[in-house]
Amino acid sequence: MVRTPLTPEERARGERFGALLRAARGNRSMVDVAAAAGVSAETLRKIETGRAPTPAFFTVVALAAALGMSLDVLAAACAPAEEGTDGPEQALSA
Repeated sequence: MVRTPLTPEERARGERFGALLRAARGNRSMVDVAAAAGVSAETLRKIETGRAPTPAFFTVVALAAALGMSLDVLAAACAPAEEGTDGPEQALSA
């Protein structure tokens, strides 16, 4: 099976998602958050840096739960940026 290359928009969405996770993690270590989510620290590192811009649904759910985040907040924060909207860090205060 050949994977279709990601579009620039998909890559940008992955970068927004990674930035949101980094902001939500705050002072917690990557290892602690990864362990709480049941994923490897390397998986979390790849997601946060945008090297894995399309993580599996259950990985996203596990990370959201470990960080105490709503999937609605994640979805809204990772939607295509519109002019005049706030960045991922602003979604954390919502």
